[in-house]
Amino acid sequence: MKYDYHFGNQYYNYYNKRGLESKEYLIMAPEQSQSEQPGMEYLMNPRPIFDDPNYLGSGKLKDKVAIITGGDSGLGRACAIAFVKEGADIVIPYYNEHKDAEETKKYIENLGGRCLLLAGDITDKSFCKKIVSKTLESFGHIDILVNNAGVQYQQDTLECISDEQFDRTMKVNVYGMFYLTKEILPFLKSGASIINLSSVTAFYGDPQLIDYVTTKGAIVGFTRALARNLALKNIRVNAIAPGFFWTPLQPACWVKEKIPSLGANAAMARGAMPYELAPTFVFLASDDSSYVTGQVLHNNGGEVMG
Repeated sequence: MKYDYHFGNQYYNYYNKRGLESKEYLIMAPEQSQSEQPGMEYLMNPRPIFDDPNYLGSGKLKDKVAIITGGDSGLGRACAIAFVKEGADIVIPYYNEHKDAEETKKYIENLGGRCLLLAGDITDKSFCKKIVSKTLESFGHIDILVNNAGVQYQQDTLECISDEQFDRTMKVNVYGMFYLTKEILPFLKSGASIINLSSVTAFYGDPQLIDYVTTKGAIVGFTRALARNLALKNIRVNAIAPGFFWTPLQPACWVKEKIPSLGANAAMARGAMPYELAPTFVFLASDDSSYVTGQVLHNNGGEVMG
């Protein structure tokens, strides 16, 4: 049976040789894998589409400063590009994806924007302090925090999850978010926005991502509680729960045979490219969402509804 895989407005033929589902669906990419988390975008085939050329900014984030963890690639890169088009300065804390980070910075600068790169581990509180101090040193203020960085590991059963893996997943996805948000809060003023990345998997419970789903559920709770805590200060806190987007996290997590079927269970029968999420980041970061806090926005092609 023949399948098509989709990225942007282009479709390429792909022939099923792995006994995938018998229904027709659109796939993001052919089989591939990477050996390390959180993955490298420059190694992906096809490369993710992170910039929609039809998206024109209108100054919604003019003179704002945004910190986007993991903004070197994937959803974070798409977020950064959209923010730059809206007039923001960008700070990108990232782990070790130096080539991706430099590529993102160059792209931002070609758009006329400013970008500060900071390499380190957000599970280290001293690095989180450095992020804040370097941002203030470079730009003078902080208006937007996007807690996007994360890791995920595929394991068939709970027994397969080592203590080391569980600890790493919890620390990157939850502790890092907690540490950095805590360091930044004293410098956020009325009108600031915090955006946390949850996942569609937290709402249907992916059986092969037990530790990851646990962290993404925790992020929903953190978002709702912090939103109430900061509401009267006019600091909004929201989350996004993406479906399957073509980012480095996917080939770095799943066995290669699973890649073509990612997103197949969505009502739209496909995964998505990072640029398709970018306007949601802009909405939550800008005054367009001035009366929105404590919410989880579901961009998942209809995989989970309600």
